[in-house]
Formats: sequence, structure tokens, C-alpha cells
Amino acid sequence: MKIAIIGAGAAGCFAAANIPLKEGDEIVMFEKTGRVLQKVKVSGGGRCNVTHECFEVSELLGKYPRGKALLRKSLYQFTPKDTIKWFEDRGVKLKTEHDGRIFPVTDDSQTIIDCLWGEMMRNKVMVYYHKSVEKVEKRENQFLIHFADKSEFVADKVLIASGGFPKKEQYKWLEELGHSIEPPVPSLFTFNMPKHPITELMGVSVADAGIKIQGTKISERGPLLITHWGMSGPVVLRTSAYAARELHERKYDFQILVNWLGATTEAELKETFLYLRREQGKQFVQQKNPFELPKRLWEYIIKDCEVKADTRWGDLPAGQQNKLTEHLLRDVYHVKGKTTFKDEFVTCGGIKLTEVNAQTMESKLVPGLFFAGEILDVDGITGGFNFQHAWSSGWIASKGLIS
Repeated sequence: MKIAIIGAGAAGCFAAANIPLKEGDEIVMFEKTGRVLQKVKVSGGGRCNVTHECFEVSELLGKYPRGKALLRKSLYQFTPKDTIKWFEDRGVKLKTEHDGRIFPVTDDSQTIIDCLWGEMMRNKVMVYYHKSVEKVEKRENQFLIHFADKSEFVADKVLIASGGFPKKEQYKWLEELGHSIEPPVPSLFTFNMPKHPITELMGVSVADAGIKIQGTKISERGPLLITHWGMSGPVVLRTSAYAARELHERKYDFQILVNWLGATTEAELKETFLYLRREQGKQFVQQKNPFELPKRLWEYIIKDCEVKADTRWGDLPAGQQNKLTEHLLRDVYHVKGKTTFKDEFVTCGGIKLTEVNAQTMESKLVPGLFFAGEILDVDGITGGFNFQHAWSSGWIASKGLIS
């Protein structure tokens, strides 16, 4: 049996490495670029965030803005614990960082690439580069794959693991097979704030900030980074993922509320102000920063609240205290535009999940056709969740392909 895998990313390579071949079986992989595992190479700043220490599947599902119907079945079949065991059984030692993200102890994505490549070679996978697919035809019990270079390949079964595409027309060859496409929109992007004074603080980061999209119930907490174009960091990326379709509809023109104090409530902040008046009243507001905010950010906030340099906590007028409360807990920013990490581009959208058997990753419409990874309408937030979906769906597909 000839198995064709379209796409040499995480899902395709993991499937290729795990297919239990029988005598006479052959795996052929086609990659449109000149390299394999490109996202693995650049992910996590070149360290590869393999998965996450979120072992309860019920909790894990909450890390995926879209795709839960399929993930409820796929993640139980191959969990983050299975991912860890798979790599460690092959000599790759992993470590868990304080935020739950899991990396190779080498802090080098090449370690993961070498492991996957080694397993693929043991499976005698043949890889062909610069092979861009233009069309896949089902002919009786086989598939005829047409490439842009006018070559063709006949396969008995096909796994499509080509990743997501930014434009719907790029899915045309899949629609021609009869599949429906959820329109793709970007996920995991940063917020642009053109010419906003906050951008002068580029490089400043806050370990625990809250972000809420105005007019929605979407809110997240986590590290926030101020950049020369606006705001980034895990909390921004996660917020963008959950709000991907909403923000696309708004044409990336919207407002956010920032809580610079993370989960601090207004009642708690009032208590802090009372304490400061009573116990630290002689301290200058500008010099006494009780919230452990970066110095430059604190100075920016109190200047915006028109607090004079010689104002003491005991003399802070009620009006300025109210302004300070608003800035600390509900700081309003107008976002106009986004910046996508091109190397780690993630799309929301893809093959409609109702058309895929979650137990096998096989198409319900075209027998012998399988899907894995981001080509499906599944996407996760940052933290190793997109890779976990790639491993899980790739592993399940590897078993379905030979059943």
C-alpha cells in the first residue's frame, strides 16, 4: 500500500514516524518548501514548546478556542503524558517550566527535529521537496495527486497535514474533493496602537496583567509586553486567539481594557489606598510604587493621572485617586491593526470538523483521505497546545491509515 502525506510539518512528520508499516507498504511525503518541520524549528524562540503540563483533558479543552468537538475524542487517545513518554522513550529528555510549558532540556528545537527525523527514517519515509499540490482526485480506490510542477503521484491513501492557509481560495483543491471550509482568519497576533504614547515604553513588561475586549465577555490574564507598535506577550496572544473571529469582523479596530494589577479588584485597591494614606502618607506618590509595577510604567500612569511630582500619598486628592483607580484597573486603549508572527502563523479555520471522524481522522466524505494538524478547524492558545493537537491528530491518523 502506498501512503502519501502532504505536508512535512509537526502533524505530518509525527504521523509518518508512527505508521506501523506492513511488508510492502510505502510512505511518501511531499513538502512544498525546501525544509521539514519549519514551525518546530522556530517555535518557543527556537527551543520548541513541545506540549504543556495540562494533564486533565477537561481542563486541556479550555485551551482551544475552536475544535472542542473533535478534541474531546482525539486528546483522550493521545494525551500530553503520551507525548512526553513518546519523546522520552526515544532519548529526548524534557523539562517543565514554571508556567507549565514543556521543552527539551537542551533548549534546542533541533533535538525534537532530529528525533522525529530519525523515526521517519527508521520507517523508510521518502521525502520530496518543492512539491506544491494543485489537485487531488479520487479514482475508484486510489488517489491521483497533481503537483504544480506537472508531475503526478498515485496513492492508495492520503494524509493531508499541510497546515492552515491564510486565504480561503488556497483550500480550493480540498473543496473540489467535496469538503467544506470554515473561512480562515488569523489567530495569535499582537495588538497595534499606532502613535499611542504607551509605545514609548517599549520593552517594559508586566508579569500579571488582565485584558478584556470591550463589548465582549472575552478576557485573559498573564504576562504583557509593551512594544514599539503596541502590546504583545502571552496575555495578548491568548486574547487574540479567543477573539479571532470577533476581531476579524471588527476589522481589527476595537478597544481593550487593561488591568495592570492582574486580578486586583476595586475594593482591594481602595483598601490599599487607605493603607497608604494611613501608614505611608509622607511618601511621595511618584517614588513610592506599592504595586511592583515597572518604574517607567508607574511614572507614565501617574503622569497621565496628572499627579504632581511633590504629591504625597496622604495628600492625594480624591479625584486623582479615582483616576489612578481607572488607569490601574480599567486602562482603555484603542487598538487599530495587528501584527502576526509570520514564522509561527496560526489560523482559525480549515476543514469542517463534522466531516471528519475524530476516532481515525478519516474523511467522512472521501474514504481513504485523512487529515491532521492545523488543516482542521482547530487552534489553541500559546503554550504548546497547537503542537499537542498536531501530535494527537497525527498519531491517530497514523493508526487509521493502516486499518
